Amino acid sequence: MTSRPIYLDHQATTPLDERVLREMLPFLTSEYGNPSSPHAYGRVAAGAVRAARRRVAELVGAKSDLEVVFTSGATEADHLAIVGASLAARPRGGHLVTTAIEHKAVLAACRRLVDHHGYTLTRVGVDRHGCVHPADIAAALTPHTVLVSVMHANNEIGTLQRLAAIAEITTPRGIVLHTDAAQSAGCGLLDVEELGVDLASLSAHKLHGPKGIGALYVRGGLRITAQQTGGGQERGLRAGTPNVPAIVGFGAAAHLITADVVLPPTCIRALRDRLQDRLLSAIPGAGVNGHPHRRLPGNLSLTLPGIEAADLLDRLPGIAASTGSACNTGSGEPSHVLTAIGLTRAQARATLRFSLGRTTTATDVDQAARLIIRTAHALAPTPSKA
Repeated sequence: MTSRPIYLDHQATTPLDERVLREMLPFLTSEYGNPSSPHAYGRVAAGAVRAARRRVAELVGAKSDLEVVFTSGATEADHLAIVGASLAARPRGGHLVTTAIEHKAVLAACRRLVDHHGYTLTRVGVDRHGCVHPADIAAALTPHTVLVSVMHANNEIGTLQRLAAIAEITTPRGIVLHTDAAQSAGCGLLDVEELGVDLASLSAHKLHGPKGIGALYVRGGLRITAQQTGGGQERGLRAGTPNVPAIVGFGAAAHLITADVVLPPTCIRALRDRLQDRLLSAIPGAGVNGHPHRRLPGNLSLTLPGIEAADLLDRLPGIAASTGSACNTGSGEPSHVLTAIGLTRAQARATLRFSLGRTTTATDVDQAARLIIRTAHALAPTPSKA
């Protein structure tokens, strides 16, 4: 029997935790009620949704479970947040601010407002570590700015942004602050009150929950315009029969994190550093992208000069990793994140993303390091003779 590849792609998706699956199973079989129905089956489903909403609210530090709106994923949450909040604030202005390294879902939502609703958009640059400076956000604001969207943690290079400092700029001006927090929530790094954000997008499959379910944190009292209307579910912000099994799974995955019964981020960071140190010491010219300290614990974006990352992965069937965001698969263009931090097109093509998670072991790291080093040496360009 062929062994499965070592999984180092947790930022693309995480394996479903067996404890999460156990909580979901009854709602895939015997507990099939619609939570909007008034009978016993419906009451069981509604109770399960309420419990899951409380768990997700606890995960992000929301004041009330009513501040959590379930969606089909972080992409829908991004669109509901950005388009919904901007349209609700249209009488006050039509200017948006975001950064050069946002997820494509955020950029697409902003582009929708520009192309179809006449908004203007400013994309603020980042430094070589992928950090956006709060002063640059402040400089981009105008009297007509209604929304700023800055991701909490980048999905390619892992850099964590100083959202609390940005909130100190936007809040006094009455500007809505949104963050795509799909990558950071699973590490227990997201506290909406501490960070001061008004809207935060989440995804269950990034934290060992099921795919196809996400959520949007909406600060109490904030008005947003629904993008999907119909039966009035989710307090009128997202119509449609709730995906009860997935919602239950999201709640279960969130609870595992808040209950501290999973591998802590410090252990994941130690494994990441172990892999990083071994690769840097053995592969000449290798360099790490992202902030050296303010970075997701499992993220390792590595540039290997002179080596095509796609070729290296093709020769590493024993490792599951990525050349960048999973959303860019099949694209021949270099990552917009990597070029934004100053990498050339050639350097961007020479970059891999290894992302470790709570299922990663020290044995995985040691075996992966040996395979990567051996393959990188085989692909390294031969020095030309003088």
